[in-house]
Formats: sequence, C-alpha cells, structure tokens
Amino acid sequence: MESKLPQLGTSIFTYMTGLANQHNALNLSQGFPEFDAPALLKQRLAHYSEQGFNQYSPSSGITPLQQQIAALVKRNYQLDISASDTVTVTSGATEALFVAIQAITHPGDEIIIFDPAYDSYEPAIELAGGRAVHIAMQAPDYAINWQQVAEAITDKTRGIIINSPHNPSAKTLKASDFSALKALLVKHDLLLISDEVYEHIAFDDTPHISVLTDPELFERAFVISSFGKTFHCTGWKMGYCVAPPALATEFRKIHQYVTFSSFTPAQLALADMLTEQSEHIDELSAFYQQKRDVLVKALQSSRFTILPSEGTYFLLLDYSAISELDDMAFCEYLVKEVGVAAIPLSVFYQNTPDDKVIRLCFAKEDNTLIAAAEKLCSL
Repeated sequence: MESKLPQLGTSIFTYMTGLANQHNALNLSQGFPEFDAPALLKQRLAHYSEQGFNQYSPSSGITPLQQQIAALVKRNYQLDISASDTVTVTSGATEALFVAIQAITHPGDEIIIFDPAYDSYEPAIELAGGRAVHIAMQAPDYAINWQQVAEAITDKTRGIIINSPHNPSAKTLKASDFSALKALLVKHDLLLISDEVYEHIAFDDTPHISVLTDPELFERAFVISSFGKTFHCTGWKMGYCVAPPALATEFRKIHQYVTFSSFTPAQLALADMLTEQSEHIDELSAFYQQKRDVLVKALQSSRFTILPSEGTYFLLLDYSAISELDDMAFCEYLVKEVGVAAIPLSVFYQNTPDDKVIRLCFAKEDNTLIAAAEKLCSL
C-alpha cells in the first residue's frame, strides 16, 4: 500500500517516552502532568457514568458545557458569543486542529506555519491536499519576522496557523504581533487557526492575548483550546473550538464524520467543574510559574543556558557549552547516560537549525524537577 504520509514514522514523543521507560530515566520529555486531575472532576465523571450518561451527546457538545465555555470566554476575553452557534466540543485539541485545517484547506492551498511547529499541523495540511509553508523562528527569541510572512503570501495562501503560548518555545505573541497579523489577514483575505491550548498558563503577570479579544480577528478565526492542559487530564482527550457561526458550520460538517461527538460523562463533569471550581483556571498560571521557578532555580549552577519561559509548561535549555552533539544525539545521551529524558527542538523544524536547544516539561512534582536538575547539573 502506498503511504499518504511516507515521510512520517513514530512521533518523537512516543520514542523519547519509550526510551525513558527503557532506561528508567526521569521523563521530562512528553508534555503531560505528573499529578492528577482535580478530585471534583474525577468524582463527577464517575457519577455521570454510574447514572447512565453513556450514550452519544449532541455532535457539537452538550448544552451545559457549551454554555460554560461561552461564559469562560466572556469572563476572560470580554467577548459575547452564542454557545450553540460558535462552540464545538471535540475529542482533544488535536482533533479540533485537524478539523479546522480540513475545513479551510483545499487541494493546492498553502497554509503558513511557524517553526518550531507542533507536529500535527503539517500532516493535516498534507492530508487535505495542501502545502505547509514553513517560516522559521530563531533561537533565542523565537520571534516572528512579519516581513518574511508578507513575502511568503501568494495567491495560493489560504490561511495562517499561530500558537500562543507557544509549544515548544514557551514564548507568547505580543500586541505588535497581532497588529501585524491582522493587517496581513485583512489585506489578503486569509483565514486564521489560533492554537491556544496553553491559554491559561502565562507567566510573570503578563496575560495571554487571545484572538477572542479582537472581534476583527475572531470573525475569520478558529480558536482551539484544551481541557486536558487546563485540568491535568490529557488522557481524556477533551478540547473545543470557538469560531464565528459561518466557520463553525463548516467545522461541524467535518467534525461529525471524524468523531461525531465526544465522551459524554466527561463533558458533563467538565461543565460542573467550570461551574463550581472556576478558580482552578484562575490559579493555573501561578501554579505552573512556581513549577517553572523550581526548575530554573535548580538549574542555576548547570552549564546550560536557560531560555525565558513566558507560558506553557515547557522550558528550553541551550547546551552549546556542554556538547557538540546534535540535539537528537544529545537527548539520547541524556536518557542513557544521565537519566533525564528531553525533546530535541530540531524535530519541530522543516529545515534543521544549527541551534543546540532541548525542551523540558515542568508539569511534574517538585521532587521530580529537583532530581532531574541535579542530574543535569552534573554535566
């Protein structure tokens, strides 16, 4: 059989986690929390399952959850939206990204993405018959060169995908970025997919800027969010997309033939969580900032150069003072010889950069972070 994605193999996350398990290494590679989901969320999941809420939900999501998402958008971003017309619950943010990409991409279309880029973007674009146009961001700033973006736009360009707070660089887009982005979208009549799965994890009293705060941007955008990141339940695979009604209609046409609907007991539990313990979201940035600071402090005596983490639960380290190995080889060395698993940043690029940078996940217990840092400081 001829492969539709011949260049793809096992994901870096699966590979590094498997290697970490094989060598009994501390796993700071794959981006999942080491701690559990909130007690209320788990209790309500069990409750609704026991009460028999185990059949299909409406394809776009149960009404109480849609309404709570709309209330969250209003509270955080001061935008009034119609829950029934704009909010679609999905089986994880990756499904939402896939569906949004399928909705906007026709054969021959070009979609602009920014490297280092989350690895699901390009395969989804290719499966839709489109082509990903890569624009590289450079260490240590990982800033977008908007003049370069302007020069990359052609008559085939259909849309742009942004991600802020950004995985894997842990940087956030600023007001000036959104001003430049909006000018290009309007000038060329382009669509936007905004990957905001880490929206509630922004640091140093600098709030996340969402596309939902700008009505002109939102009118041409799909905004993707993740309950898994917000409530420490990545294994539930629960996310959602907020889009204006015309775009939501096209999104739902495809969503209904991908998963049709998402896990019903989890939707009901999430609606209760948003209703009764919304403070969890308000406290999330401070929670993860403390984790970041524990790891940064523990690494101060190391030979790594620590790059700023403005959001997400990731931290980048430059190891150029330690080794001449490429980042993949260095990460394999770290697992096998040092006992810490990390992710090489080059895998997020189309063209491998010369940077010697790795990514650590600090969504771990403090003792895990300190133990991993001690091993890294031994280099």
